[in-house]
Amino acid sequence: ADTLGKGLGLMTLNWKIPFGDLRVGPLTKRRAMEALDSNWISEGRFVREFEEKFAAKFGWKHAIATSSGTDAGTVVWAAIRELCGGCYGAGAVITPACAFAASANCILASGAKPDFADVSLETLNLNPAQMKDLIEIGCIGIQFVATMGKPTPIKEVAKIAEARDLYLIGDWCEAHGSRFVGTTSLPGYHTEAYAEHACDAVLFSFYAAHLIVGGEGGMICTDDDDITALCRSVKSHGRPNGSNYFDFQRVGFNSKWNELCAAVALESLERFDETFAKRREIRQKLFDALSPFEGRLILYRDAPGEVIAPHAFPVVLRDHQGDDLVSVRPIYRLYRRLEEAGVQVKTLFGSLPTQHQAFEFLGHKLGDFPVAERIGRTGLHFSCSEFMTDEDIDLIAATIEDYFKTNA
Repeated sequence: ADTLGKGLGLMTLNWKIPFGDLRVGPLTKRRAMEALDSNWISEGRFVREFEEKFAAKFGWKHAIATSSGTDAGTVVWAAIRELCGGCYGAGAVITPACAFAASANCILASGAKPDFADVSLETLNLNPAQMKDLIEIGCIGIQFVATMGKPTPIKEVAKIAEARDLYLIGDWCEAHGSRFVGTTSLPGYHTEAYAEHACDAVLFSFYAAHLIVGGEGGMICTDDDDITALCRSVKSHGRPNGSNYFDFQRVGFNSKWNELCAAVALESLERFDETFAKRREIRQKLFDALSPFEGRLILYRDAPGEVIAPHAFPVVLRDHQGDDLVSVRPIYRLYRRLEEAGVQVKTLFGSLPTQHQAFEFLGHKLGDFPVAERIGRTGLHFSCSEFMTDEDIDLIAATIEDYFKTNA
């Protein structure tokens, strides 16, 4: 594997511009104290309240809280594997080669097998043209990851899943609130819908860098009663839904959430619209500041009819002449330059099966996923947090300008 972390230096800094931040208000502190005073920290009334409010906010019938977004994926794929009649260790799931490691880890942990598909440079997401040849006997579903909050091309992927009678799970951990906006036949009448509703079930995460923050925590949303019942069983050691008795009916996990994180996340959920709007504003200011470099960088703007969730700000180098499978990665120089300026930076994941040692055992080789590998060598992302200032944006733009001047 082409391990992406080699040579990065991975500096530890007191970041001027951190990737994520957690700031709690007095209401969160009061709720946390109520949880502590109750002497019951495992999921209770705050978790239930959050599930109800989250489902109502985003238009789902069911919301099932878990201990993390990764556990949400593990639980839902274990449930779907059972719905498909597969035993533990059976069933393949198509998933993007370029994504955070949890997207593959949760499939493996559920007892299924990840079948990787390459992505599109234009969207950073699954390329439908690369998927069709992967669908074979034993495939139980497709996992669409809305990378960097971009929901396109979920509609095209949903058509493939429906035509092949496959479950479609959306990893929306970076995409809270992404939408499609369109028009109806009535002049001037606009419709707007959360993009994840093309899926049978959707995964969310409440990690510190995400749009809704709980510190830790995850959520499965679905309108399907069978998926819901199985998920609630799987997340509690495989016991019957709602039971604490030692009646283990299936392979399960301890994936329950906790009251303290739910207390934090409730306030974040209540501020969601404000946070979303502020991050979109910051994101637009970054576009404005970096547009002079658009001949050198790919910037990921909204497509027509699309509202990208402002999770973070990704960029990819346009020019990768001289970039090959073994040379020093060109993005590392820009990565280091930004970190030295105090900007916390992360790569754009890269190809899980060929650029990360953890997945070597699956037998893929460099060159199998050329677009995902190219993104791994030439892409990075940084914050568009609601706490960023105009001075922060100027610092990022000045650092990138200086990089291009000295690396002409």
